[in-house]
Amino acid sequence: MASRPDSTRTGPGRLLIAIYALFALSASARAAVQIATKFSHAPVAYLLSAFAGVVYILAAVTLAVGTPTARRIAVLSCSVELAGVLAVGTWSLADPATFPDATVWSSYGSGYGFVPLVLPVFGLLWLRRWTRRSRARTTTVTSAEDAGAAAGGDAAHGEGAAPGQGAEDVVADGRT
Repeated sequence: MASRPDSTRTGPGRLLIAIYALFALSASARAAVQIATKFSHAPVAYLLSAFAGVVYILAAVTLAVGTPTARRIAVLSCSVELAGVLAVGTWSLADPATFPDATVWSSYGSGYGFVPLVLPVFGLLWLRRWTRRSRARTTTVTSAEDAGAAAGGDAAHGEGAAPGQGAEDVVADGRT
């Protein structure tokens, strides 16, 4: 299936989706093993890792789908991720006893090269680009009829055009 040119899964979006998918897999698998084998050791850390895995799955899927609704959900998931990294990062540094084992978001993602800290920022910037692009498309005048309507008349039917001037004349000489 080829990507539509108006999809978030083109260009750098492919890399974002791949990284989100990798983090979704790693955070979810790690949390599942930790919860199944040693939950009582660090329940807060393991539950936060599971939550991070769900956020990464949601971000990867919605970025891959790329529809306007999916993009809105992706903005929400990237925002939750950024807030989570900042909150858990601060909490893990302020109260290390709560985190005997690290989460993907502990110490702002330092165990993962700070990728969890910068990934949502890049995701939000990428999504912002698509939001601006789709808004620009909806406001672009694309035909002589639309141009005439925007000027206060319907040039195709002679409204808003000079007397005796039809839509063809508006397009040909560029004036109404």
